[in-house]
Amino acid sequence: MNTLTRIAVLALVLFVTQARAQEFTGVATYKSKRKVDIKLDSTQVNSEMHQKMMDMLKKQFEKTYILTFNKEESVYKEEESLSAPQPGGMEVVMVSTGGADILYKNIKEQRFTNQNDVFGKIFLIKDQLESVEWELGKETKNIGEYTCYKATFTRQEPKVVGGISVNGDKDLDEEKEPEMETVTITAWYTPQIPVNNGPGNYYGLPGLILEVNDGSETVICSKIVLNPKNEVEITEPKKGKKVTKEEFDKIMEKKMEEMKERYSPRRGKGDGQEIEIRIGG
Repeated sequence: MNTLTRIAVLALVLFVTQARAQEFTGVATYKSKRKVDIKLDSTQVNSEMHQKMMDMLKKQFEKTYILTFNKEESVYKEEESLSAPQPGGMEVVMVSTGGADILYKNIKEQRFTNQNDVFGKIFLIKDQLESVEWELGKETKNIGEYTCYKATFTRQEPKVVGGISVNGDKDLDEEKEPEMETVTITAWYTPQIPVNNGPGNYYGLPGLILEVNDGSETVICSKIVLNPKNEVEITEPKKGKKVTKEEFDKIMEKKMEEMKERYSPRRGKGDGQEIEIRIGG
């Protein structure tokens, strides 16, 4: 095969690959699990109640998400489910700052829109996607029928977020600057699905991200339907008060302070137990 013929064949292969990539649409189902390790005073919470609470929290963090995608856009949202029952005689207040009711990503335009319901008020966070410098590795593993490649990056996060208060004890969440730590994000992507996308805010790899782990939470794909018979609809959310990510973070900080005041230990008010757990995202 002469040089011109090789170039022509290569160009044809690239053209076909790009054409197929443009046709790619799909629906991917992801399951999330988070490590939960909370130490409580055994004089106030017995081992049986502690175990019940740990089991409840694990269930609380076992969620299902649906990613609907094409080559340039995606919508990621949680599948509705019933809330996990709380242990008898104990009130557990879960406050999460990392959730997204509907997360729309436009990879081509490098932007996102996050529709988020915060205590009954809907916000529409619109901002640019954060650029990530992935380090591509050679390690591989199979997830379902797909061969996946490892990629990593690091970021700085608060080492401790939130606190726990039991039976009117002093709140452990003191006013101070959070200690930071370096967290390694590990993703597994498959070039067999040539879209630059993934669950949550993750994107930027040469193939769909099927699994991602940040050290405490793992999100893994359990099902993929490519080019489904029913047309895939990807609609950017429009409802809510428009804010930037920075503005929304400040609003959440204020809301967290209000929650802290609302659920602060109330001495002499009832004999039940109240536990507040705040999870950062």
